[in-house]
Formats: sequence, structure tokens, C-alpha cells
Amino acid sequence: MTAPRLEIDLDKIHHNARTLVERLAGLGISVTGVTKASLGSADIAKVLLRAGVSALGDSRIENIEAMRSEHVAAPMVLIRSPMLSQADRVVRQADLSFNTELAVINRLSCAARAAQRTHQVVLMVELGDLREGIMPADLNDIVRAVLQLPNIVLSGIGTNLACHGGISPDADNMSELSALADSVEATFGVSLDLVSGGNSANLDWALSGVEIGRINNLRLGEAILLGCEPLHRRPIEGLHLDAITLVGEVIEAKLKPARPWGTIAQTAFGEASVVACRGDIARAILAIGHQDVDPSGLKAPIGTRILGASGDHLITQSDSNHPQVGAEIRFGLNYSALVRAMTSPFVAKVMMAATYEKPCVPVESHH
Repeated sequence: MTAPRLEIDLDKIHHNARTLVERLAGLGISVTGVTKASLGSADIAKVLLRAGVSALGDSRIENIEAMRSEHVAAPMVLIRSPMLSQADRVVRQADLSFNTELAVINRLSCAARAAQRTHQVVLMVELGDLREGIMPADLNDIVRAVLQLPNIVLSGIGTNLACHGGISPDADNMSELSALADSVEATFGVSLDLVSGGNSANLDWALSGVEIGRINNLRLGEAILLGCEPLHRRPIEGLHLDAITLVGEVIEAKLKPARPWGTIAQTAFGEASVVACRGDIARAILAIGHQDVDPSGLKAPIGTRILGASGDHLITQSDSNHPQVGAEIRFGLNYSALVRAMTSPFVAKVMMAATYEKPCVPVESHH
């Protein structure tokens, strides 16, 4: 099998998704399965739907279009604020989009009317993380304007935390979102179907036994694919941590000095060269680098240490069982490494077919 490659165990992804869907369902919270880290993979999307997610969410309209072209039948949510230049594509392909700018919603209204479609919007509220969001004091003015737009339906409100400022979801900000939902309904006489509390970072809060309030939806991607929560990268009980692994091939295996020699300057990616030991060490170079993956997000197997990387090379040290040229080494990934590897056209994506559909046979695909 070719390398480098991501091996994607659909059974483990199904288990992770199903487990989270069932745990949250008991709290009255639905799950939007986020597909952006899988590059809109139809295989993964279908597994998420089989596991019980209520909708599929993606930040790129291109990924939603790709899933539509593969006949993935599900409500599609654009979870990044639409670009003005893509309004026509958004109303054609996405059932709902998250929004913060009235100018964009106006454009969506025009596009939806021209396409003779109705488009749903969720207004995102800023609750401290300082990424996207309407300031709470301005929410009523935006709601009032949105309710007057033709072919636009206000489906709910939401927020996003822990992505830019690292602000954790907690009782205070989640209670504020619930209170804002109540206020909008009371002020305008509307019913908000969706109060989207956030992403995988919300799981600690949601599953801690606290009062959930109006929160009835979470958007989960990292927790499903990697089995951990994003706030502290701790494993989630009962989930697989190895649903996706990266496999690299050794292209050089030699005993070399631990320390480089000559005048030391910056590396290819502007870093300082750091060497902690002396003497000769067993080094292996794998055919994968910064162009394909975030090397800092790789977890090497026991007995192997990552020494560094350039654009096309990953350099490792082995304490024992020194790999030979042509050998393969498997790595775990964090979210950053996964997203970059999924995006690289040089990394094959190998789906291990789900056993509930057919025998487990590798199916190799390239994006």
C-alpha cells in the first residue's frame, strides 16, 4: 500500500459518533457531525449519519458541494460565516448557515429569492472567545432586520468558544446563551429551533451534570475523529483514540552524529536547530514533511522520537528495533496534524470499510 497514507477506521469513527450521540441525546442535545477535518469525505459523512447525527456541518462550501455530488442525503450546515462572493452557492447547497453580518444575510436573501429557495440562518453571538459573533447588545437589532428579509428563516442562535481565545464553555457563558434565546423569543414572538452551544470543547461542560438550559445542539468533529476533548486534549472515556493513524515510509536509515556541525542558522522553516545529546544515533528519514502534516502534532510510537522536519522529510531517532529503508512507521495525530494531512494531495486516504456494510477491505482514495 502506498505511503504516506492516513488509515481511517470507519468502525471506530462510527463507535465514537454513536457513543457521543447517545450520551448527549439523554440531555436533549442533538449532534451536528462536522466534516471539515475529513475534507468532506462522503464515506465519513455516511458513517456519521448512520451513527445518528442530526446534520452535517462544514466550514467550506466546497466540501458541502463534494458531499452533495456523492449523494449524501442530510441537512447541510455551513458553520463558517458565508463569503459574500459565495452567497449563490451557499443557498443552492447548504440548508442552513451560521451568520454574523447583516450584509451577508441580505445577500443570502437575494440569492435565495432568485433561486426560489428558503435559506435558514443561525445568528452567532460573541461570548468572549473573540472569533466570530454578534455582540450580545446588538443581537436584537440584527434579529429585527433578519425577520424582515424574504426567503430567510431565523432558525436559532449559537456561539463558538475555545478556538481563538481558548475560552472554555462554562455555566456562565452557556447560561448567557440560553438567556439570549429566551429574550429573542419573548421580544419578537418567535420560536428558535436551534440553540447551538459550541463544539467538541463543550463536552466536559455538557456531560458534567450541570443544567443545560436551552442548549440543544453541539457541533462535534475532533471528539468523534480523535476521541479526545480539545480543551486539554484528554481522552474521552469509552472512545477510540486511534480511529485515524498516519503511516510513513522510511527512505533513509543511518547511524549519524546527534549534533550537526558547521555554523548553525535557522532551519528551512525559520526554527532554531536544537540538539540535546552527543554521539552517534540511529536516525531514520520518512517521506513526509511540513507540506503534508503538522509534525508537532504527530505522536510517535514507543521507542521512536521525532527529531525534526523539513518540507518533505521527517527525521526520527529509534532507541531499538531500528527501521530499515522501506519500513513503515505509524503515528497518532492531533487535530492540527489531521487537518493538514487530510488536505495534502500527497497523503493517500485509505478507508477501512465499515463492517456493518461489507467486509473490511481497504479502499484507497486521493483528494
